[in-house]
Amino acid sequence: MEIYGHEESLKMIQQARLIEPSESIRSVSYVRSMNEYQQKYEKTKASPELFWEEVAKELRWMAPWKEVLTGSLPDFQFFRGGMINICDNCVDRHLETHRRNKAAIIWEGEDGSSKVLTYQMLHDEVCRFANVLKRHGVKKGDVISVYMQNLPETFIALLACFRIGAVYNTVFAGFSPEALRERINDSKAKILITADVSYRRGRVIPLKENADKAIAEAPTIEKVIVFRRGGVEVPMTPGRDLDWSEEMQGAGRDYPCEPVEANEPGLLIYTSGTSGKPKGIVHAHGGFLVGTYAYTKYSLDLQERDIYWNTADIGWLTSHIFVLVGGLALGATVILYEGALDHPHPGRVYEMIERYRVNKLFSAPTAYRMLVKFGKELPQQYDLSSLELFASVGEPFNPEAWEWVYRHLGGGKAVISNTWGQTETGGTPLCGLPGAVPMKPGSCGVPLFGHVLDIVDEKGESCPDGVPGNLIIRRPFPSLARDVYGDRERYLNTYFSQVPGAYFTGDAAVRDADGHYWVLGRTDDVINVSGHRISTMEMESALVAYPNVVEAAVVEKPDPIKGAVPVAFVLLEPGTEKSKELEEALMNQVVQEIGAFARPARIYLVDALPRTRSGKIIRRMLRELVTEGQVKGDRTGLEDADALEQLMKDIGNV
Repeated sequence: MEIYGHEESLKMIQQARLIEPSESIRSVSYVRSMNEYQQKYEKTKASPELFWEEVAKELRWMAPWKEVLTGSLPDFQFFRGGMINICDNCVDRHLETHRRNKAAIIWEGEDGSSKVLTYQMLHDEVCRFANVLKRHGVKKGDVISVYMQNLPETFIALLACFRIGAVYNTVFAGFSPEALRERINDSKAKILITADVSYRRGRVIPLKENADKAIAEAPTIEKVIVFRRGGVEVPMTPGRDLDWSEEMQGAGRDYPCEPVEANEPGLLIYTSGTSGKPKGIVHAHGGFLVGTYAYTKYSLDLQERDIYWNTADIGWLTSHIFVLVGGLALGATVILYEGALDHPHPGRVYEMIERYRVNKLFSAPTAYRMLVKFGKELPQQYDLSSLELFASVGEPFNPEAWEWVYRHLGGGKAVISNTWGQTETGGTPLCGLPGAVPMKPGSCGVPLFGHVLDIVDEKGESCPDGVPGNLIIRRPFPSLARDVYGDRERYLNTYFSQVPGAYFTGDAAVRDADGHYWVLGRTDDVINVSGHRISTMEMESALVAYPNVVEAAVVEKPDPIKGAVPVAFVLLEPGTEKSKELEEALMNQVVQEIGAFARPARIYLVDALPRTRSGKIIRRMLRELVTEGQVKGDRTGLEDADALEQLMKDIGNV
């Protein structure tokens, strides 16, 4: 297994300092000491179902389960026979408590508009939209596609799907019409819910226009429900397109929650894969609820008094785990923000924290590095004294940025809970328990209760502490993906063929002497750009579709802000003229096919690519060229040494 640059990482890990949580944090945490954590973890490591049963009993069930766990990886079930509904647990059960008139969602748009929904108000709106969906024939098990930005109405739509027992599929509002179409067609969605427009950096994004292009070749879509975010004129196809506000008029404020068996599908979300075609990850309705409730409770120490802001977009699963389901199931007040975090000025994040007295902030390392870039003087202009906890997920959190956040935003007192998880895990099996586990800058923390992780070599044998290997999970847990939609074979081959009886994460990691886990990067061909996993195969397919392109290879290059950015090498047909205009056209091709976040940082138009004797492109050499300016590693597998020399000339490294 190749772990690029791991020698430097291992040296940094060995030198990492331990930082104890403050007594003010420890005294209000669910777990208050390392000893308490270790005792409980060892107990649940031996019998994970004990922990998951404990968590499940904190939620409301419509019918009891027969067994906590049946089967083993990859064929398993949790809470078999138990009937539950996510919306009931995220909304209805709070109405019977003091939370009824508590703020559930505080929303703010990039343009300054705002809205607050209490749990009672949220309940009424969700029921009304559930009645709208029912009126148009939506029933339990139907797939609904949601192509919207961070809006209260997006949460209302998703909770209504849960309430009915429909399976939703959120599609990131930054995706192109082609990417939306592919996901609609793969999931066979019946209804599309979208907005007229969204706003980002002051620009108007034409969501309805993109949706129309997508569904022109999406035959399963019967209706399109359009929320008027901007109130602009958009084409509405009679008989197909429906206005959100008009549909909600007269809709009843009562709709009973549909009982759903714990292992039935609850949501579908697509993630990049090395084969190029996105995978539709299927999460179980009850399993996802139990898992996300536990992750949110323990990794964030989410409490009754908290004002909690997770900056994730609803197009990515982080928002579903820690806000829509986890946050609301715990009865929290959550902040929802639409737009760019540094618009219309670099202090927007700080302004929001000050205005709402946010005490827990959850964002991606990319966002924290952006704040570092703006300097330490900027946060001094705002009152950030409410901040008690920072959380992070999605990509490695480099120690330099971690230390900056700890000192300049947290005042050396706040806790940083860096975590690790995947779309497939439906949560964060690795995390820092705020009041119990000492922090280490850049570490992903320790295994949460009920999880059995290991680091193994190529033979599947456990690696000693300090030795990097493949990160695997040896026992099932409720929120682990149950399938790839419509492709069971792909599910089994992708995640369970490498190490028998274990889930293979595809990530390289190392465990240190203190039991902290450090995730070093991907072992496959997926680039993590600002927390967005982008398949290199998807990008290469987009480039090859352009006229006169023979072949393309995409690799990642480290970036101080985004973590990594894609760089493309493009081989043209003989006689094709190289030009800056062609490079720009190819970049736009990727944006058109996938989305703006996948735009290559650089495209090299080349005459040759390094290959093995079997004709495979040696991407390791391309990565070395863009990061080191030369090929330092083994060249013995290279078919033609002259091809490498030509390539280095083409990109100007010699």
